[in-house]
Amino acid sequence: MTDRQVSTQVKKEIPSHFNWIITLLLCLFLGGIGVHRFYVGKIGTGLLYLFTLGLFGIGVLIDLIVIVCGSFRDKAGYKIKPM
Repeated sequence: MTDRQVSTQVKKEIPSHFNWIITLLLCLFLGGIGVHRFYVGKIGTGLLYLFTLGLFGIGVLIDLIVIVCGSFRDKAGYKIKPM
């Protein structure tokens, strides 16, 4: 295994320090303006969501499903999982 593969494997194991409930609520109530993406450090896609109203609602719906499933990742690549 290379160092890159080990690093990717470690990221899959360690949960993010961001709170899952807060991320879920931000997506649910303010997802149309990308607040949940700003919260987890994804500034670029947060701006995209802000200017397109959550990719016309489709992006917010997808993010909501991914967050509920526990597969949403922060900027560093760590999963934001329910406690």
